Amino acid sequence: MDISYKLQSIFHIHEALSEGLTHFSGPSRAALIYAEKPEGPLRLYDPQRLLDGWEPLIEKIYIKSEAWRRCGSGIFLSGLPGQTLPEKGLDLAGLVSRGGRATSMFYQMWFTEEHSTLCSTGPIERWLEHAACLLAHDWANEQWFYTRNSYYVIREYARHAIRDYIQDRLDVKFGLNSRIEVYPILDAVLGISKTREEGAWPRGIVVFIDPALIESLHYMVRFPHPEKLRLSNYKHVRKLLVAVEHSDRKLVSDGQKIVGVARGVLPECRLTADFRGGHGFLRISGTAVCSFSDGRFHSTNRKPKLVHLEELFLEAPVLDSRRHALFKIVSSIVERAGEQRHGATLVIDLGPAPISISGQRLEAPIDLCDESMLDLAKSLSKVDGALHMGADLRLHGFACLLDGKSIEGENRARGARFNSALRFSAAHENVIVVVVSSDRPVSVIHKGIDLSAGPDWGPLSQSRVQPPTLDEWLARSCEADRSMPAVVHP
Repeated sequence: MDISYKLQSIFHIHEALSEGLTHFSGPSRAALIYAEKPEGPLRLYDPQRLLDGWEPLIEKIYIKSEAWRRCGSGIFLSGLPGQTLPEKGLDLAGLVSRGGRATSMFYQMWFTEEHSTLCSTGPIERWLEHAACLLAHDWANEQWFYTRNSYYVIREYARHAIRDYIQDRLDVKFGLNSRIEVYPILDAVLGISKTREEGAWPRGIVVFIDPALIESLHYMVRFPHPEKLRLSNYKHVRKLLVAVEHSDRKLVSDGQKIVGVARGVLPECRLTADFRGGHGFLRISGTAVCSFSDGRFHSTNRKPKLVHLEELFLEAPVLDSRRHALFKIVSSIVERAGEQRHGATLVIDLGPAPISISGQRLEAPIDLCDESMLDLAKSLSKVDGALHMGADLRLHGFACLLDGKSIEGENRARGARFNSALRFSAAHENVIVVVVSSDRPVSVIHKGIDLSAGPDWGPLSQSRVQPPTLDEWLARSCEADRSMPAVVHP
């Protein structure tokens, strides 16, 4: 096979995978370890350096052991061209991995980030498996048409990855006897989520039950057969949701029609669409698969991403008991602001004594460990200006105005709230500022730097140079280690 064709196939699958996962989960990289033949060398394609810091474990798995090679030797000889058998991922914390084996490509293992806000890694694992399948298929066919087509398939695979994961779970529960059609359910969930009723977004729960279990529920009302509502009639289903919103009642569907309204214990094997206004969650057997909003599925659980704040707290001169309580308080306020879609700014003052900030002062600081006072603070976060809280777990002021001298790194596209926080934090070393935008992004700012800013890896460029072997990559890493401090993976 032409080496340029092989390289282009890898480049297009990798690029499409990175772009698709970024739309689904936020900024995401991908990497590939592969061997074309059983006796051939392992090569690494990692243009965005996802696996930097993983060298010791990669070396242990692939260089110091030949188990990965022996496991698939029979498959390589007996498989059909293009047929791919899934390969279980590696157990690496912080990474999601899945691969495959085929006659056209003996071994593949794809990697991507495991974001801290994932509902489930299941759909992403199915996505990586399909990338391995299409790459093996492209190498078997050796036609440029398939390579270009595979790019579009992988890039837009989110809905199919969710379906594949749900179908796998249903097959485990029912064998091959499940009569639930997943695709129409996914279409209905997005269709209903975009349908307003008298200006209001949908709220309430629709439960999808296999027809074999439909009689096991405790119904409050059932709809006669001629009057059963088709699930594809999104407007009508949306109207019915008003009967179950803000209650423990659920609409029940067999995947094609709305059967009735039920309450009480539900079968373990079920799909649930939980509509929460402008967003919602899709679950299987009570476990979240993904969320949905703006007419798309997303991997996020929609909880605020405050990893950087937690790391700053670990380094702060605060008692362990207070550190944990302070993180819970901040997380609670940020989560409420995100749910209600209003902007908020929190100044977390870790100095020995609270600094003076212009704003609405309080006669006595509010104890934020008191649930009623914490709820008051959440409401005060809606007022223009910042909340000022200290390491003493008390609120010292609200509607505070943040000022400071102009600094490098300001972003005019982010507005006054964000840039004021940059300037203020640059002028106060013991202050951390958390900014919640009305469209839900959360920024953790310290010493004038936005620690939550997404990485800028730049556009991928296709290389016509053969990817390095794993031995070459490890050797280069060792040389780099001798010239700079070691990279330690968190």
